[in-house]
Amino acid sequence: MARTKVSIPAWSSQWVFIMAAVGSAVGLGNIWKFPYIAGDNGGGAFVIVYLACIFLIGLPILIAEISLGRAGKANPVQAMRNNALNNNASKAWTGLGINGVIAGLLILSFYTVIAGLALAYFFKSLQGGFLAMDANEAQTLFNSEVASPWVLGFWHTLFMLFTLLIVARGVRAGLEKAINFMMPGLLMILLVLLGYATMTGSFGQSVSFMFRADFSQLTWNAVLVAMGHAFFTLSIGLGTMMAYGAYVGRKMSIVQASVWIVVMDTLIAIMAGLIIFSIVFANALEPGAGPGLLFQTLPIAFGQMAGGWVFGSLFFLLVVMAALSSAISLLEPAVSWLEQRGRYSRAQATALLGAFTWFIGLGTVLSFNYWESVYIFGERNVFATLDFLTSSLMLPLGGLLIAVFAAWTWQKSKRAEVLYFSNQLFQQFFDTSLRYFTPFAVLVVFAFNLALGWLWTSVILIVGIVAYLGYAWRCHQAQAG
Repeated sequence: MARTKVSIPAWSSQWVFIMAAVGSAVGLGNIWKFPYIAGDNGGGAFVIVYLACIFLIGLPILIAEISLGRAGKANPVQAMRNNALNNNASKAWTGLGINGVIAGLLILSFYTVIAGLALAYFFKSLQGGFLAMDANEAQTLFNSEVASPWVLGFWHTLFMLFTLLIVARGVRAGLEKAINFMMPGLLMILLVLLGYATMTGSFGQSVSFMFRADFSQLTWNAVLVAMGHAFFTLSIGLGTMMAYGAYVGRKMSIVQASVWIVVMDTLIAIMAGLIIFSIVFANALEPGAGPGLLFQTLPIAFGQMAGGWVFGSLFFLLVVMAALSSAISLLEPAVSWLEQRGRYSRAQATALLGAFTWFIGLGTVLSFNYWESVYIFGERNVFATLDFLTSSLMLPLGGLLIAVFAAWTWQKSKRAEVLYFSNQLFQQFFDTSLRYFTPFAVLVVFAFNLALGWLWTSVILIVGIVAYLGYAWRCHQAQAG
C-alpha cells in the first residue's frame, strides 16, 4: 500500500476556506428543514437540544474530518489511504473515503431535483406568480410542477449544469469565485429578509416560538431528530470537509475555522427560522407544516402580504444560492478523486460524474409522478430510499468512523502535526468528546435510523457499543505498548 502524494491547489486565505465550508454546510437543511422540524417538535426546547448537539457532536467530528483532509493531502479516498499507512492501520480505512464520495453523489442526485424546484419557484415569483395566491392555488401550482417529469427534469438538468460549470473550473477559478459571490449575496439577502421579518408584527411571536423552552413537548424522538440534524447540517461524513481540508494551508487554524463554521451555520439556520416563522405567523399559517412549508405554505404568505413579489423573489433566490453552494461541495470530493488519479482532466471528471449523478436523479424526478408508488426499500420510492440510505445510514456511519479513526487510530504525535490547540481545556474537551460522547451519540442515532422497533434498536446499539469499546481497547493497548 503506497502513500500517494499529489499536487493539489490551496485556498487563498482562511476566510475563503471558512466561507466555502459554511457554503457547504448552509443549504436546504438550514432554510427548509430546520424551521419545519423545529416547528414539528415544539420550538424552543428543540432548539436548545439542537444547539447542544451541534457543539457536543458536530464540532468535534468537523474538526477531525477537516484535519484528516489536511493530513492526507488528497481526495477523501486517497487521504484515508495515506492516513492509514502513516498510522500503521489497515487499508480498509480507505472505505471511509469511498463511503463519503458515494454518499455525496447520491445526495446530489436528489438534491438537484429539490433545488431545481426552488429555482422554478424563483422564476415564478419574479413573474408575479404568487400574487393573491390562496391555499388551493398553492397546492395546484406545486402539483403541476412535480406532476410532469419533463418539467421537473428540466429544472433538475438546469441546476445540475450550474453546478458542473462551477466545479469544472477548479478550486480558485471555480469554487472560490462562486463562494466569494454567493456567500456575501446570501448573507445580504438574509439580513434584508430578517429586517422585513421584524416589521411583520409577528417577530416577537417567532422569537418566543423558537426560544421559549417548553420541555413538556420534548420527546425522545425529538432529541434524536435534533442529534441527526445537527450531524447532517454540517456536511459531516460526506468527504466534503475532508476534500476541503486538503486545500487548507499549514498556517490556517482548523480549530478556529471549525468554530466559525459551526457558529455561522447555526446563526443562519436560526435567522432563516425567524424569517419563516414571522411570515407564517403574520399570515395565520401553520409553523409545523412539514416539507410543504417551503413550496406550499410560504407562497401563500408571499401572495397575500405587501411587497410579496419582492420578498418572495429574494427568499427563493436565497434558497437557490444556498443550495448551489452545497451542491458544488457534494460533487467536489468525487471530482478531486478522479482528477488526482491522473486518468481524467478536471473538466472530464466533472462531466462524467455529473452525467452519472444526473441520470440517477431521474429516479427522484419520476418518484414525484410516474414512480410515486414504485417502492425500492420497504415502502420507500426511489427518492425516499436515496434519502434514507444517505441521511440515515451512510452519513452517521461516516461520522462514526471519522470519530473512531481520529480518536483511537490516529497517533497523537501525528495528529499534533496538523491540528494545533491554543487552549488546553478545549483540547481536553475535543479528546473526551471524540472518544466517548460523540461515538455513543452517533451510535444511538444510527441504531434508531436502522432498526424498526425497540428490540432490534437495542440489539444493534449494544453490539455497536461492544465493538467500539473492543476496538478502542485494542488501539489503547497498541499505543501504550
